[in-house]
Amino acid sequence: MDSFELNKIAGAVLGTLLLTFGLGIVSEILFTPEAPAKPGFVIAVQEGGGNAAAAAAPKEVPIEELFKTASVEKGAAVSKKCAACHNFQEGAGAKVGPDLYGIVGRPVASAAGFAYSAAMKAKGGDWTPEALNTFLTNPKAAVAGTAMAFAGIPKEAERADLIAYLNSLSHDPKPLPTAAK
Repeated sequence: MDSFELNKIAGAVLGTLLLTFGLGIVSEILFTPEAPAKPGFVIAVQEGGGNAAAAAAPKEVPIEELFKTASVEKGAAVSKKCAACHNFQEGAGAKVGPDLYGIVGRPVASAAGFAYSAAMKAKGGDWTPEALNTFLTNPKAAVAGTAMAFAGIPKEAERADLIAYLNSLSHDPKPLPTAAK
């Protein structure tokens, strides 16, 4: 291959690069969008929008009302979310989380053989149905610093069913509170 052939190849490569860069510059000149006079977007909100949002949001039903129609069978299905970390059989022992057999009415952080976080030990009290409802809604908010990495159960009916199921896991199930009319 002589130098003339190499010059033709080098010329073709350089010509292609020059054409590519030239087309890029020309297209930027032709298709440059105009910058907005004021950056950002305007979000239009009606006055009194907070009241409309509050009226549109569903009212929270007291858990005591939901206990009237709570289903132990549905609660058993909901408990599958907990089964990865907790045992439900008596004497089965702790997994990642403590054994939940007989939890309703039991003192907080009292399952034998489980190392609770300092935040859970400091909580104190008993696991009443109301306390379980608050905790199961958002564990991290109910006990700041808990080691439980569970987002919670947002649906009220599912929490009521789960608490009814947990209540049934006992030699002496407690009556669930109901709202007085």
